Amino acid sequence: MPDVVIENPILNSPYTEPTRHFRFVEEGITDEIIEERRPSSYFIPIPKPKKKGRQLTLETEWTEDRLRENAMINQIREHIGRWRVRVTGPFTVESLSPHRVLPADEDQDGIVSPREAERQQDFATIILDNLRVAGVQNTRKNERLRFETLDPFPGRWLQATGTYREEDGTQRRVAISLGPEHGTVGPEQVKEAAKEAVQGLGFDVLVVCGFAFDPHVGEETKKYGRLTVLPARMNPDLAMGGDLLKKTGSGNLFTVFGEPDLEVQPQPDGTITIRLRGVDVYDPTTGDVRSSDGTSDIACWFIDTDYDGESFFVRHAYFTGEGAPYDKLKRALRAEIDEGAWSALYRTESRPFTRPKRRQIAVKVINHYGDEVLKVFGV
Repeated sequence: MPDVVIENPILNSPYTEPTRHFRFVEEGITDEIIEERRPSSYFIPIPKPKKKGRQLTLETEWTEDRLRENAMINQIREHIGRWRVRVTGPFTVESLSPHRVLPADEDQDGIVSPREAERQQDFATIILDNLRVAGVQNTRKNERLRFETLDPFPGRWLQATGTYREEDGTQRRVAISLGPEHGTVGPEQVKEAAKEAVQGLGFDVLVVCGFAFDPHVGEETKKYGRLTVLPARMNPDLAMGGDLLKKTGSGNLFTVFGEPDLEVQPQPDGTITIRLRGVDVYDPTTGDVRSSDGTSDIACWFIDTDYDGESFFVRHAYFTGEGAPYDKLKRALRAEIDEGAWSALYRTESRPFTRPKRRQIAVKVINHYGDEVLKVFGV
């Protein structure tokens, strides 16, 4: 084998574990670089035949037949490699959502016990575990957002990301924002979570989960272009956890309450009426928004006929719902109700009212779970 000239024999940094070496063959070392660390080994020198009058010398040519593994050194390297990965290797950073609070000192003894800390930190895990299994349901049984994947995400306002498929096989990316364990989801959380969800590659759907929602959340969900924002009400049973939660069916753990479909109707005499036509519901199987038939999902609706943009005053109150709400109300109050007065309130079209001075009205719609949606109209 001709002599090999290696112009730059230094392949590795002195500060990190070696990752490359020159290949060694039967004839000796080559200039071919192997992308791994060379196992530790040593060569056995062989004495040359002794000649009279000469000193004994050793034959030290580097040939493969004289190569022996240095087992102890290789074992030490293996143990050091394990230590290096454990102490300074890759790691992940997980964060709590911004509304999470420090573990509460329940017994006020000045010490947060492991039990107290566990109760606080398990909230997000319980919600995501159930969301992964139950999915998100709208008002129709066969229209459920079923997750293919759902994994924790260390975002500031997003706690999980995942994927699901529509009816035609199109895969969609979804982000999850969890509301507070004790409190109401407000417009600020929806706004910040949506801003985070549209960064980078972005998501197709943002699901904001909460036990209760501020009425103004409905206005905030319509401002983010192609990003669909779905406020999903969480069943209060999720707050119990443990064996009590197992008794609750997964079908109604996360429910989307759609946007109310309202029509402002100017009258010939200059007055205005409002007509409640139904609820616009998002269908996750197709990605479309459609209007539901009737108002069976709505319990009541109110009108502020002169909305100032800050405080909502109930000036008109109406009730809807299927079945026999009049009979149910009598049983609940244990009293007779003026049927004529009830018929004036049980309606989906308001009584006429004059055009407001502020040129602005607001309609608040409440479903049977107590979720509120506020819509504002300029007139």
